[in-house]
Amino acid sequence: MEKLAFPAPIVQIEDDRTATSVEALKRAILDNLYYIVGTTQANASNQEFFAAVAYTVRDRILARWFATLACYKQQDVRVVCYLSAEFLMGPHLANNLLNLDLEEPIRQAVAELGRDLGVIEEQESEPGLGNGGLGRLAACYLDSMATLGVPAIGYGIRYEFGIFSQQIRDGWQVELTDYWLRYGNPWEIRHPHEAVEVGYGGRTEGWTDSTGRYRVRWVPASVVRGVPYNTPIVGYRSGIANDLRLWRSESTESFYFDRFNSGDYQGAVAGKTFAENISKVLYPNDEEIQGKELRLQQQYFFTSCALQDMIRLHLRAGRQIDTFHEKWAIQLNDTHPSIGVAELMRLLVDEHGLDWEKAWEITSNTFSYTNHTLLPEALERWPRPMFASILPRHLEIINEINARFLSEVRKHFDGDEARVSRMSIIDEHGEKFVRMANLACVGSYRVNGVAALHTELLKKEVLRDFYELWPEKFINVTNGVTPRRWLAVSNPEQSALMTRRVGNGWLNNLDELKQLEGLAEDAAFRAEWRRVQHDVKVRLTNYILEATGISVDPSSMFDVLVKRIHEYKRQHLKVLHILTLYFRLKRKPNLEMAPRTFLFGGKAAPGYAMAKLIIKLINSVAEVVNTDPDVKHRLKVVFLPDYDVSLGQKVYPAADLSEQISTAGKEASGTGNMKFAMNGALTIGTLDGANIEIRDAVGHENFFLFGLTADQVQSTLAQGYRPRAIYESNPFLREVIDSISSGQFSHRDQNLFRPLLDQLLNSDPYLLFADYQSYIDCQDRVTEIYRDQEQWSRMAILNAARMGKFSSDRSIREYSENIWRVAAITLC
Repeated sequence: MEKLAFPAPIVQIEDDRTATSVEALKRAILDNLYYIVGTTQANASNQEFFAAVAYTVRDRILARWFATLACYKQQDVRVVCYLSAEFLMGPHLANNLLNLDLEEPIRQAVAELGRDLGVIEEQESEPGLGNGGLGRLAACYLDSMATLGVPAIGYGIRYEFGIFSQQIRDGWQVELTDYWLRYGNPWEIRHPHEAVEVGYGGRTEGWTDSTGRYRVRWVPASVVRGVPYNTPIVGYRSGIANDLRLWRSESTESFYFDRFNSGDYQGAVAGKTFAENISKVLYPNDEEIQGKELRLQQQYFFTSCALQDMIRLHLRAGRQIDTFHEKWAIQLNDTHPSIGVAELMRLLVDEHGLDWEKAWEITSNTFSYTNHTLLPEALERWPRPMFASILPRHLEIINEINARFLSEVRKHFDGDEARVSRMSIIDEHGEKFVRMANLACVGSYRVNGVAALHTELLKKEVLRDFYELWPEKFINVTNGVTPRRWLAVSNPEQSALMTRRVGNGWLNNLDELKQLEGLAEDAAFRAEWRRVQHDVKVRLTNYILEATGISVDPSSMFDVLVKRIHEYKRQHLKVLHILTLYFRLKRKPNLEMAPRTFLFGGKAAPGYAMAKLIIKLINSVAEVVNTDPDVKHRLKVVFLPDYDVSLGQKVYPAADLSEQISTAGKEASGTGNMKFAMNGALTIGTLDGANIEIRDAVGHENFFLFGLTADQVQSTLAQGYRPRAIYESNPFLREVIDSISSGQFSHRDQNLFRPLLDQLLNSDPYLLFADYQSYIDCQDRVTEIYRDQEQWSRMAILNAARMGKFSSDRSIREYSENIWRVAAITLC
């Protein structure tokens, strides 16, 4: 297979309507204001002006999109289909302007029309169609596939309501509806003529066809329409525009007149209500999903829509159905779309008449599966009775897949019935469950982890049985992030500095930033680096004051922990460190210490009580620390509400210290760690996920390491871990825990944080106490080095210079060459 290479530069595609001169852009913006938005230049709000600019940019993307589709057809390419329940794309406008090389002409056109492009960009509603890392990774991968010229379609759900908006009231998280479609979405194009139908419930019927072959017909109890909305995803100056196709659920019959006429007013719209609920809202991570019918309905909905769409495109191209696997490579982004294994079998066997063996050959050579978790509870499984009620035909197919698979297992491991039980797709114990990770492993020709340690732990622990049966299936592809959004768009100041010194080739070859290594020894460059970093921090400081009312010092160290709130990510360990410093300063007010601003951000799933209590603890500590005259100029604690991609673009560039402190062996990879380091932040972290590879890349001397290793974590727990003994033996830890317990940070309410403290003292499943002293000692080293700004700047520059491996472009090359078997294309 041809190695991936960047597509050759193409001649710009434009005509009079889509010309890119400033005058043409001004005319287009005014036309779109008048004819599409329905207002005039004089009356347009900034929101309306944003829509006009977005339509103007989209028009210029469409020419590339149609040219790309025509080229794919002409070259008869194999297409990657990235199936993901989440796509956290972030705002499109700034990213599209960068990738189209339109930022300066648009900026000038907007300015000549009396507006400011920065203000206009702030009007864009962020589509919050993901919880965090999983959806953000999918977005980075779409960007890289378009940049590299990899033929691809992203398939997912067009949730009407995305991840909730977060407010902080009295220190507590409050969830509000995220109606991101309030003002419409100018980037998407609805295609109702390509809608498909998706069934639920009902029964199956066996019958014998004219050739004497036994067949099965599924008779669903209800059917919904899946309507696709396409968003073109343009690559960085590649001329390629791939497709993000999100599906909205609609009723096949919006209103039943017969029920209405008989007085059944609710029944008249019941079908519409059921159908529209499927794509209504994104489920937050960490909610208990077992038994939640809607989650399974959602997963089946978009997966079935996607597979029907692929088959339609395959047959429309004049191909035979038995060549499907030759032209489509389907990546399952975690277990959410793994029902696709059974659905493709159903479509091939029931709808297209293939025999089982041929259908299985096609299916098992089409799917590959990315595992994103080491937490056993995060491996989806569905109660068998519920599964049968929603997808009766699919349960029959899964039972058949399982019977054939277990026969193979018994051939390889004769007499090992315990192994057979563990590997079965159906968990036969108790209530009985359908194990979706097992289905994904059985039905995929490749299974990959997302960091070197994660993949090894999959082989040794989580998926050990499958690895021992099929070692050739398993492969690692370490995650990556796009430098276009996470450097060029989010950190224009530092990007300009880099480009002045090494050129702009780093935007599609991040390894070119290695040229900065030599400049780390240049005192003048280090000074320039610090000036730029200070300007970036001032930008975030202004935002913090506006968003929270808290004034922070941009010359202080910005110590940042932003990610989904979860016990294994250990935001509360960071709180223990803050309080340790606080009590040091209370004992010695004249203690020499570099001022620190501690920044937190992230959302807790609405039903995750302990995570929400951690948010309350952070804010309660902030309330005391920020108002204490003994420390207020040296310690500041800020919780940034409603953390999302837009806020991330402000936070990552401004960080001095990146907190990656999860319990070793719990984080699959992480991508925030990459974004921070790419922007020059130094990392304090455990040997977990991609931290290991980042440390190796930037140099061990440029990474602040603490804590137990994954093996030591397992050993500690196996030996009978006693956190209370650590508490009793460490006076500083005891002082911190006792202060929380006494109500010092909860207006003397000694019960508020009792659930959190009781867990830490009695079980501490994520080993905060075990890692506490190592973390404090490492943080003291951070403080010491930060006082030497020349040394800190040197280390920061080397971090940014050595992050080439963690571009999502590298990840996509590895997927393309080692899993998907696709080659890059150039436009025809």
